[in-house]
Amino acid sequence: MEGRCAVETWAEFGFSGTSCTPKVQLGVGTDVFICTGSDEVYIFSAKERKLTAVLQFPGPVSDLVGSHDKQVLYAACMSGVYCVSSQFLLSRAQSSLADAASSPFELKISSEFLLVPEEGVLSLLHLGSVLLTLSQRDTSWILTLYNCPKQSSSSSCESLTSSSLPLVSSVVQDDDEGETRVRRRPVLICVCSSDATPLPSSSTSSSEATLPDGHIRLEPVLFKLLFGVDAALAKSPVILCGLPDGCFCFLPLRVTGSRLRVLHNLEQPVVFVGASAVMETGLGHAQCLVAVGELGRVVLIKTDKGGPEGRGSTAGFTERCVPGPVVCGCVDKTCLYYSTGSDLLRLDLSEGLLSQEGQERNEKTSSTTVAARQTPTSLNVCRVIALAEPTHNHAGEVELLGLSVRGQIQRITLPVEKEDTGLSKMPSTQVGRSARDLLSAIGDVCERAMVLKTAIKSKNQILRHLNQVLNISFLLVAGTNSEENLIRCHATTKWSRLLQKDSLNLTCVLDNSSPYVLEHGWTLSVTVFPLSYPPSAGGESPSTNFSFPFHSLPAGESLEVSLPLAAAGDASFPMTVSCSLIFSLSSLLGEEAANLNGSQHSCISLPLNTLTVDWLHALQVSSPIDAQKKATSQCNNTATDTIQAFLNSRQIKCSRRGEGGGENASKPEREQYSASVQVLSELVRDMLVVKSSGEDPQGPKLAPQNVCVSLLEWLLSEGSGGVRTGHQGDKMSRSVIHARGPNGHTVKLTAKEVNVEEQSAGKEESLTTVEVQVESSSIAAVCGLHHAVLRRVQRVPERAASTKSIRSLGLRQALKRAEHLLQQIQQSRVSGAFGAGASTGQMTRSLLSVYQELRENPLLII
Repeated sequence: MEGRCAVETWAEFGFSGTSCTPKVQLGVGTDVFICTGSDEVYIFSAKERKLTAVLQFPGPVSDLVGSHDKQVLYAACMSGVYCVSSQFLLSRAQSSLADAASSPFELKISSEFLLVPEEGVLSLLHLGSVLLTLSQRDTSWILTLYNCPKQSSSSSCESLTSSSLPLVSSVVQDDDEGETRVRRRPVLICVCSSDATPLPSSSTSSSEATLPDGHIRLEPVLFKLLFGVDAALAKSPVILCGLPDGCFCFLPLRVTGSRLRVLHNLEQPVVFVGASAVMETGLGHAQCLVAVGELGRVVLIKTDKGGPEGRGSTAGFTERCVPGPVVCGCVDKTCLYYSTGSDLLRLDLSEGLLSQEGQERNEKTSSTTVAARQTPTSLNVCRVIALAEPTHNHAGEVELLGLSVRGQIQRITLPVEKEDTGLSKMPSTQVGRSARDLLSAIGDVCERAMVLKTAIKSKNQILRHLNQVLNISFLLVAGTNSEENLIRCHATTKWSRLLQKDSLNLTCVLDNSSPYVLEHGWTLSVTVFPLSYPPSAGGESPSTNFSFPFHSLPAGESLEVSLPLAAAGDASFPMTVSCSLIFSLSSLLGEEAANLNGSQHSCISLPLNTLTVDWLHALQVSSPIDAQKKATSQCNNTATDTIQAFLNSRQIKCSRRGEGGGENASKPEREQYSASVQVLSELVRDMLVVKSSGEDPQGPKLAPQNVCVSLLEWLLSEGSGGVRTGHQGDKMSRSVIHARGPNGHTVKLTAKEVNVEEQSAGKEESLTTVEVQVESSSIAAVCGLHHAVLRRVQRVPERAASTKSIRSLGLRQALKRAEHLLQQIQQSRVSGAFGAGASTGQMTRSLLSVYQELRENPLLII
């Protein structure tokens, strides 16, 4: 081949990835129909070099064919086959010229254009007055023949007959393993013998060379050998089907009782079926059938003559292997042109066949020749995904019309193949054209290299990011103790007031002490759920989840987020706050996540640590100054508030009189509940000394002056459960704290020193303890605060530095008392479980006496 092929881009329009293979169909005159597999079909004018119309169908278009006279266009959708006439398109185009002279007109195809209401049609073929459809039904391929009406605008067609063929599931399953892979369209063409009458057409039959697309004239001997004597005598057209499961089958139309039969199996999806002359005979018919598979297998079917006048001739199947994958293809007299997506290649079909002809005469024919590797010629044109039938210009050059992956309509001109005439001098025009072709090829290669470079850079970045994610995952999974995790959370509680409503907010801080960076894709997930919840919750804990995506958290930095914890009046304490890190794979892979099965919702969840918010964290502490301000504000209330209070008091008195209490009946005061905990003063002093030395290692280790006040300050500032209160550093002058609980009730915390005397070995011994007492009219507040104080005080012996031995001081009596109370509780539970004469009231009174015993004799932590 002399020179290089020239690529001329006529137009460019973008389209996204589709579910079916694109197709370029030559229409009437210079119009070209372009089917991209979407619900739009584009009409391009090769003369004007622009898009002239866009047809919008109800669904994705799987195939597109024209009638013999190019006056009718048939389109296959999932809902059926639609029919549009060229006269209708021409009239609509002329009427829209005044509206938009430069932009293409858009035509929406409605149900009135529906010709065949058959769902799932994949391929079409028009043959005279017959329309053939090919569809897949479960495990079979169905080929249906319809009688087309003479008027394209008439109602639906009449079904004539149908034929089925079992589906080879192995190849189709391999083809459908990737969900995003483009679905291969079955190939339908019509073959007739060259001595048969011309195909019916509305146009005059000029020559056999001007057959419509998808129709082939084959030499009579090969036609008889392949399709039988009956089809040859009846001069019947034969339908060839190239299926995605690899089967290459045929169906004679005019033979009684004919059905779909397999001619050959390529064992890979069939991409293209055509015919070639192989050698110049001048008879005007094809001598060879060509079938091309997706993985590069090429099957050539021709006549192997075994004797004079064709006696003893058989059909020979020759297999060749070319570099794949094959995306699309077309064929002319002697050459096969196909695209792999990355390059456009040319394969000389006569090469190899003619050289083996003499060798095959001495062997037994009618058998398939072993597949051999054949190297095609590169045309240096990349990213072609659809090709129309090749044509020839006035200079004898082959012209291909192709569609690129970016939506470019390209005309590819191949130079005329000439014999080598030695070192003849090239004319200047040929030199310029060769330079342009070379620059065009270089541009294509550079574009392909840039695409590959960008893809490699993107994948390297994804791998680096994924490696960082794996390192962080291993770090968090390996940290069995949450206290030692380098990535963990801590929190602070604080009350705020908005629109005259109080609410408790939690500020959660994520500390990244690891050497890794938490990059884009990580999300901090915080789940809050109470340890105790009301029966109205239906037996399930009413948890609330908060998600905080962040862009980047470098090593050594922290992320602070705030979330609402509870409103005023909520007594669902203590609460557990569970923190975790979630990484989304879709944020890492980006657009490539759609190509992976099930990766859109794949996430990695890594637990960090769990925090606990108790009643002490939720207290609203009132200082003496705040109490004084509150009393002053109450004195300055408006007259309306005073009158309302007066009316409320009168209503209470009236209700008391109605109950029979009389005018002198006094309003009963609400019962006050209390609970206390005692801690050895020596342990408290040692713990506070260790705490002060930890805050200031250089300073002196001084004991606190007032143990009671210091203990209350420590209880409110201690970060128990990884959570601290918002009033850090507040100094107290008294050993009494007045506060309001989260349920709205007032509470009182008192700390005082108490001497505990016990009889031990006949001697009276005493120890100085610090007693922390909780008082409130709400039993829920007392229990919750008592539990919170115990959680903190139980850690005092661990933090104290004293190693002095502590005497028992009646430890034996305390153990006996505890054993007696335990037996009493167990007896009440057993009696209630088995109904041994104990009523519910008796069991309640027994448990209440145990509770009173514990309140009157508080625990002593030594």
